[in-house]
Amino acid sequence: MKKRMVSILLMAAMTTGCLTGCGGSSGGSGANQAGTAEEGRVINIYCWNNEFRERVEAVYPEVAETSKDGTVTTLKDGTEIHWIVNPNQDGVYQQKLDEALLKQADAAADEKVDIFLSETDYVNKYTDAEADVAMPLSDLGIDPETDLADQYEFTKVTASDVNGVQRGSTWQCCPGLLVYRRDIAREVFGTDDPEEIGEKVKDWDTMELTAQELSAKGYFTFASYADTFRLYGNSIGEPWVKAGEDKICVDQKIMDWVEDSKRWLDAGYLDKTIKGQWNADWNQAMGSSSKVFAFLFPAWGIDFTLKPNWDGDTGMWAVTNPPQEYNWGGSYIHACTGTDNPQHVKDIILSLTANKENLLKISKDFSDFTNTQSSMREAARDDKNFSSEFLGGQNAFGYFSPVAENIVMAPLSAYDQGCVELIQNSFSDYLQGQVDFDKAKTNFETAILERYPEITQVQWPE
Repeated sequence: MKKRMVSILLMAAMTTGCLTGCGGSSGGSGANQAGTAEEGRVINIYCWNNEFRERVEAVYPEVAETSKDGTVTTLKDGTEIHWIVNPNQDGVYQQKLDEALLKQADAAADEKVDIFLSETDYVNKYTDAEADVAMPLSDLGIDPETDLADQYEFTKVTASDVNGVQRGSTWQCCPGLLVYRRDIAREVFGTDDPEEIGEKVKDWDTMELTAQELSAKGYFTFASYADTFRLYGNSIGEPWVKAGEDKICVDQKIMDWVEDSKRWLDAGYLDKTIKGQWNADWNQAMGSSSKVFAFLFPAWGIDFTLKPNWDGDTGMWAVTNPPQEYNWGGSYIHACTGTDNPQHVKDIILSLTANKENLLKISKDFSDFTNTQSSMREAARDDKNFSSEFLGGQNAFGYFSPVAENIVMAPLSAYDQGCVELIQNSFSDYLQGQVDFDKAKTNFETAILERYPEITQVQWPE
């Protein structure tokens, strides 16, 4: 694609001169040279919420204290981490990050971006080799083959450019499960045993029969049609935008989601009053007065979303296998090209994504499913240390681990966040009866071309 979304702009800004830390050989000599220089006084980290800061505070041994407002973390050597937080929704985080990256070459040392995070939905954009905004880990002196050997392979591939050079690392692996209400299960099915419930949700055909049982007793299977989207989206066969092309290709699996969602809504298996996710109605559907049986969440969803919204007795939720294996999310840590703090950045990345004991602590403290295969296998067998009070004493890692080992990532593109958001927004209006099917398609085309002017067309499955 001749007019790449942001990569060309970033290339133009960053190739006007070699940036500090941009030049090492594949053996990491650039990092070694940079590591001998005096480090900066400020580490600027771009992210979209407090999740990463909380993990850094929990396991990075150099942390001394964090300001009451959470904007500055001071390290033991006096270096300050400045947290620059912008919301992820509607591309705001990417916009603010891109603006900072475009200024990186000329920014004063204490204003340079040192670390930034990306999500799976748009990690591909920032690991682009030509953009060169995320440093190869080898240039920091990190060898992915040895230092990150225990990570789940798909997370390493996801954080690599087209040449296989790893340009990011993550503490998370995000296999998804079905999380269900024990009290509703006992009332409708006579049991809340995860193995027995797992049989009732083992695939989509079985799940639909189970939805009929729940509906007959006055319960919804899921809160919203948006709750199932990630499972369909993980199954697409081709990327939304193929390399070198300027058209959006809507996969048949996405249209299957639209069709199935319409059928489930009409049958009463979903709550028609809940329009999408990340809104007040969806949050309330996680409360004790809700008639919603289950949600589809990775580990972060349980800890970061479900748990804060639950207002009932502890131990009323449990996990079991989903109707199909899927991955949802993942926050990737990138060393920004031009950082004046390469040694600090290296230490943070290794502490957060390569230190097994640190990752186990994150799993214990935050219930994150973390990114070392050996430790997650250990956690899956360790009911004493990894059982969850919130989940009624259940060890969720026993269910997460086998899903993680079988995840095959859908093909990624730099346009995924926009496509995922806008396709759901457009067809949400159709599912709610506000527009007809063809109008929903037209609305998606209009919205996606506005978001990405370099896209010239949208191709629908036949």
